[in-house]
Amino acid sequence: MDKLIICKKCGSDACYSQEVNESITNYQCMGCGFISNSLMIKDSDFLKEQSERLPELYKDLFYEDKEGGIWMPSTVNLPNLGMVFANGPSKDDWYWSAVKSVPVISDEDKEKYKKKDGTPYEHRMDMENLKNYPERDYMGALEYIGVLERD
Repeated sequence: MDKLIICKKCGSDACYSQEVNESITNYQCMGCGFISNSLMIKDSDFLKEQSERLPELYKDLFYEDKEGGIWMPSTVNLPNLGMVFANGPSKDDWYWSAVKSVPVISDEDKEKYKKKDGTPYEHRMDMENLKNYPERDYMGALEYIGVLERD
């Protein structure tokens, strides 16, 4: 069952909870931009596996809630819209970076940006339009790439 809950990291009431099955629930907080799931428990094998693939900044930003659940920054990658990700030199100096995607048009781009099967991507992330947002403005970063609209 999907529902909104209070975020165990930031206290926001905009934390989306999605039950995958009886033992796994995913959490995505739109307030702070952090994610977790019922498998991401301190010292768990699942967390250790995930940590091996993460950038150091993401590991440095791990937050442990009162029940031992671990929260980390989310990464949004929508090929037709853009990306939002945690960025910065350290856990004390980081921000949300947002970059819009652009169509892959030129033959040079089609050669340069290919999927594993060799077919060209239709869009690429245009790092020249990258914008940074403060830690507490995750929704601003999502708005920039077109995921959210504000009135």
